[in-house]
Formats: sequence, structure tokens, C-alpha cells
Amino acid sequence: MKTIETVAEMQHLCRSLRADRAPLGLVPTMGALHAGHLSLVRRAKSECASVAATIFVNPLQFGPNEDLAKYPRTFDEDCRQLAAAGVDLLFAPTPAEMYPSGAATTISIIGIGDRLDGASRPGHFTGVATVVAKLFHIAAPHRAYFGQKDAAQLAVLRQMTRDLNFDLEIIGCPIVRDADGLALSSRNKYLSDSERIEALALSRALQRIEQAIAHGERQSDRLIQQALPELTNVKLDYLATVDAQTLLPVTTVEPGTLIAVAAWVGQTRLIDNLLAD
Repeated sequence: MKTIETVAEMQHLCRSLRADRAPLGLVPTMGALHAGHLSLVRRAKSECASVAATIFVNPLQFGPNEDLAKYPRTFDEDCRQLAAAGVDLLFAPTPAEMYPSGAATTISIIGIGDRLDGASRPGHFTGVATVVAKLFHIAAPHRAYFGQKDAAQLAVLRQMTRDLNFDLEIIGCPIVRDADGLALSSRNKYLSDSERIEALALSRALQRIEQAIAHGERQSDRLIQQALPELTNVKLDYLATVDAQTLLPVTTVEPGTLIAVAAWVGQTRLIDNLLAD
């Protein structure tokens, strides 16, 4: 695995990998890798001739009172895992390399970018869309891989890809969970032992909804009411049933409807979701 820190070198090496028109896959990350990230790499390896990954803690997507300074950074271990997984190129720029002095352009996805996490974290998806658009321009991959756990992000990036005519395919990959059902997240490292137990409320709430759907319930308000008792010991941000493409609320759950939850467990904000059958 070759590690690159500059935009110019990354562009040059990605052009070389694409020279024979073999597929190039991109796996963007903020580091602090876990098995969920590595599942994206495996998927990319199975579908692409070459795989590039990125590690960049993007300051533009953190609000003024969020966890940019304490976001977990485990760069050496991340490099070891990516190399072992067969990544060809690792792009690990500095903030100054990605946002040089005088940079003034951002990308806002109007409407969808203000829903779910976009409503809770104003400006968050502007930061996400801006950095991902830059990565798409730098690497010009044929396919880019993102986790379904960040379902709102996935919807926003698909909208951006369509609107800006990026010549690539966005691949959403299944959520990876611990044995007890907790969705893997870099922010799980913040949780104390007791908070980690409390965090299971999110997956239990979704399981309640999944079970109710399996028994024939399709009304959104009734499904949410059945799940709320699981969330009494966390600080609920949202529990919503929405169209997976637009993130607009729906009153009736159909196959493919996104059921999404976000909550604070202690000082840590966690998200989880499922797609209805």
C-alpha cells in the first residue's frame, strides 16, 4: 500500500491505475477503523481491480460544539489494517492540503441536506458533500463505497452524484453489528461500559419496528409508538420513517422505507437504521 499526502500525487497515481480502464474503487473514511470500514474494503476489492482508501477527519462537517478535537485518531493501526486488507492507495491529506488558504467553495444539497442528521447538525451535510465531491474529483473512481449505517449521508451523496453528473456508482453496503446488535461506529469508543449497554436501546427499538412490520403493521405513527418505550433511557434526537431516497417522512411503511433513529447516550450521539421489508 502506498500512502499519499498531496492532491497532485493522488491524482497522478489514480490516473495511472485507470489507464487500462480497469475499475478503481474508493473507500472514504475518517479513520478510527472498525470491521464496518473493512467490509467496505472487501466489497471494493471484490468488484474493482484497484482500491483507494482515504483517511481524513474533515473539519468542515463538524459543528462548533461537536467532537472534532477528540474524534478518535488511530492512524498507524488504521494503516496496518488497510494494508492487510489489500488497499492499493491510501490518501491521507492534511486539512491545509484539502482546504488551502483562500478556498471559498462549498456544496450544499438543498432540502435533503437539511433532513434527519442535517436538521440536527446544521451545516453537517454541506461539509460532507464538499469533501466527498473533492475526493471524487481527486481520485475519479468508478465506484465509491459507503456504509448503510449513515443512511442519510448515503441519500445526500447519491443526490449530489446525480445533480453534479459524477461518472461513478455509489455503492451502499450493509450495516455491520456486534454480536449484541450494536451498530459498529468509531464513536462507540467514547462509551463507558454502562453506556454501551444503554446504547443497545437503538437497535432494540428498530427490532421492535421490524417485528411489528412482520406482523402486518404499516402505519408509521403506530410503529414509532411501539418502539419509543425502548428509548426512555437515552436522549432521543429522532425516530422517523422516511423515503430512503428523499428522506421525506412517510405515513405508511412500504418495502424499502428507511426507519432511522438517532440518540445521545451520555455525551455520545449515535445513529442506526433499517430498511423495511
